[in-house]
Amino acid sequence: MSYALRFPSVSEIGWGVTQSLMEQVLKMEAKEILLISDDILLELESVKDIVKNIMTVASVHVYSDVEAEPTLECAERLVNYTKEKNVDVVIGLGGGSVLDLAKLAAVLSVHEGTVRDYLNLTGEKKIIARGLPKILVPTTSGTGSEVTNISVLSLPGTKDVVAHDYLIADVALVDPALTVSVPPRLTAATGVDALTHAVEAFLSVQANSVTDGLAQKAMQLISGSLKQAVDNGDNKEARRDLSEGSYLAGLSFFHAGVAGVHALAYPLGSKFHIPHGESNAVLLPYVLSYISKSCPDKMQQVAALLDPSYHPTKRYERDDYLVLLRQIIEDVNLPTSLKEYGVREEDLEALTADACKQTRLLARSPLPLTKEDIYRIYEMAFNGICLYESVPLNKEGK
Repeated sequence: MSYALRFPSVSEIGWGVTQSLMEQVLKMEAKEILLISDDILLELESVKDIVKNIMTVASVHVYSDVEAEPTLECAERLVNYTKEKNVDVVIGLGGGSVLDLAKLAAVLSVHEGTVRDYLNLTGEKKIIARGLPKILVPTTSGTGSEVTNISVLSLPGTKDVVAHDYLIADVALVDPALTVSVPPRLTAATGVDALTHAVEAFLSVQANSVTDGLAQKAMQLISGSLKQAVDNGDNKEARRDLSEGSYLAGLSFFHAGVAGVHALAYPLGSKFHIPHGESNAVLLPYVLSYISKSCPDKMQQVAALLDPSYHPTKRYERDDYLVLLRQIIEDVNLPTSLKEYGVREEDLEALTADACKQTRLLARSPLPLTKEDIYRIYEMAFNGICLYESVPLNKEGK
């Protein structure tokens, strides 16, 4: 088996590494900079200081017309804005949505046509130019967008991506200090998103020895720090481990890919506007328990990393995985059934139809998921039930 590895040209990970942002800007000899962020972050003193420092060496255009789970229209506005400005460097500072948009601005602003023309499922144009240099600075621990070559966009009823290696960051600065102000629920959602990246990459049919090592370390770091970071956002050790775990998970899933959890999560975001991390979280226990029979050895390894009461003599079954993963979600106070998000049973057919369109993701599942499988998983997530029982699990997982 052969495989290729791609990484950002420069990655810095650790407390305070944002201080090197000025150094990176100077190396690029930028005169005009486009800084993409959101209005909430731009009000933080730490971010204001970053902008002020950059303005001492270059002219800065600040763009904040962004949105969570960005739509195609949102991306089109930003790319058009970037085309109008004579900028040398793009900086994305924010969560995954901001970083995804920054990548699109840097690359598609030097291309003809619209963003729609470059979508994975329906676009007819190809990316041919590297575009503008880009520096990506995540402020959450979860998406891994700072190391991947895709940008995710919301479309009516589904999601699609623009994907090309030219979207990979030139510089990624992963500073856990920027995540301290993230509120508990967002910390939980983005943290479970990162955990999902690691687990799905580990189980992917495209996994290799490098991605396995990255994913295993990511699972260890994230599972050991997520609850602590949610319960106490000022916990520096937990924030550091969660940031590093998210970065490693991003590298892992960038190369091995994600699969069924993400395929089924995308329609939840588009149809019900459930945040991406929460869409993954509510589905994670049901998808993994359902597919576990197709990858028993690797699922045992997942349990060994995630179960605080793991013992080498214990052998897990499908309902054991469901209980374990549900407990992880409950421990960070996220919903564990679709009913809690207002999804109705009559919505499951439409969700299934849209999930089936995510062939790029479904192709990586160790268990090929049919339409019937997908409906069954949604049904389990709707009712909050175990594979072998017809009654909802309680908070103790029994």
